Amino acid sequence: MSVPMSPQTLEAALRRIGAERYHHLHPFHRALHDGQLDRGQIQAWALNRFYYQSRIPAKDAYLLARLPHPALRRLWRRRIEDHDGDVQPAGAEQDGGIARWLKLTDGLGLQRPYVVSTAGILPGTRHAVDAYVNFVRDVPLLEAIASSLTEMFSPDIISERVSGMLQHYGFVMPETLDYFLPRLTQAPKDVEFALGYVRANALTVEQQEAVQEALRFKCGVLWAQLDALDYAYVSPGNIPPGAFRP
Repeated sequence: MSVPMSPQTLEAALRRIGAERYHHLHPFHRALHDGQLDRGQIQAWALNRFYYQSRIPAKDAYLLARLPHPALRRLWRRRIEDHDGDVQPAGAEQDGGIARWLKLTDGLGLQRPYVVSTAGILPGTRHAVDAYVNFVRDVPLLEAIASSLTEMFSPDIISERVSGMLQHYGFVMPETLDYFLPRLTQAPKDVEFALGYVRANALTVEQQEAVQEALRFKCGVLWAQLDALDYAYVSPGNIPPGAFRP
């Protein structure tokens, strides 16, 4: 680019990145949605994805600490509450996204202490997720916010995932998938703020190139996690030492 794009053109460029690079295109996801995986492979997916879910609040806390105004911090704090849950009365079940993901792993027959320990996740999962958390901690605030914009593309993949899993896997019950329904309303709210911030603050050619690269990086993080799963659990004989074995 030699001149900055308009906000509308920048948004269109960001959406093209998702159309080309979002992980709904990955062969492992296609197999998951189309009923081509067995129970053990789905267990491996849910177990490894838990690590990503569990680290999102840490990522958001790093970003929250850098926001300069109370109004912005209040908006971003909602993301942490969505995942960690809010304070509940004594004895009440936690209602955040992490707790709902553990309902998924419970429903798939995984032992909760084992899931929470993250002892069985793939090295590729750990490295990809940690790289994302560190990226958000270290890069300029504008790029950190832009990296969250993969949520622009998540409602479609969530709808496809839920319908496909219920259609193809008799061992998956509707209540097992409780994590996903709230995300259909939470993700668009998150995108409204993050996309608005990027459109308003990515004004120079350099800033606009940086936010596009940040989104490419995040798409790569999601893709790399599925690469690790596909290599370990679809190709035979590739499960690394210490990782979950169905």
